[in-house]
Amino acid sequence: MTRPRQLKPADPSHRRDQRVKSRNEGQSGNKLWRIHSACDLPNERFGFFELTDERGGERLDRIPVVEGEIRIGDRAYLQPDRIGEILEAGADIVVRAGWRNARWLGPDGAPIDLLASLLKGAAHGLIDQPIWIARKSGAPLALRLVAIKKPPQAAEASQRKARREAVKGRHQISQGTLVAAEWVILVTSLTSESFTTTDVLALYRLRWRIELAFKRLKSLIGLKGPPGTDERSAKPYLLAHLLMILLLEPLVDELEDSPRWGLAA
Repeated sequence: MTRPRQLKPADPSHRRDQRVKSRNEGQSGNKLWRIHSACDLPNERFGFFELTDERGGERLDRIPVVEGEIRIGDRAYLQPDRIGEILEAGADIVVRAGWRNARWLGPDGAPIDLLASLLKGAAHGLIDQPIWIARKSGAPLALRLVAIKKPPQAAEASQRKARREAVKGRHQISQGTLVAAEWVILVTSLTSESFTTTDVLALYRLRWRIELAFKRLKSLIGLKGPPGTDERSAKPYLLAHLLMILLLEPLVDELEDSPRWGLAA
């Protein structure tokens, strides 16, 4: 048996950060605020918020670690040194990865070509193997690579998106990027004895519940950009709304019109 674990995904990638602007029609500048959050997925509850300006980066270790929890994050959270600290504190991770945003190593410490591994596993469509990631400080992280090839329609959509981004960025897209676009690539510290390949993939798919959780909260408190650009009023305005969320969370079942997915299953 495995020990009970809590799923606490960090805020999703920057494309899904909750951003609000302070606007003032009489002024030319806009203040961009970033709300960092953590959601307890089994209970679908937000238990942590941090408000920063646009310079506040996405970090997997923003909240204190609870021993035994599993933190789920998107590509922005493939941060080896921060992951190492989380693992040392007794938690586990499931994080999505890009094929070029880590220094991939083999058991002997030599660099490996992740793209070659994807091409090798293309016929089977599934990869589950040990992998190591180098970090700036400390020994390489011993993790587990779990990758699944997307269905043809989803793979083609990802490749079209990659091509559009290349055109927008005015650079030539590499063949490796097109190959990697066909895959969902994850790294995790969860062992295969405790969590099968299917289990790991299922855990990561739970991230979509975060989007629904934010929509639910917005409908409850009407979180919008604060009036004006003066930080002395805008910041307390946003913090007051976040406090309101934390106060309402224990009561949200009584306020909702429809049952939660866990209760309805």
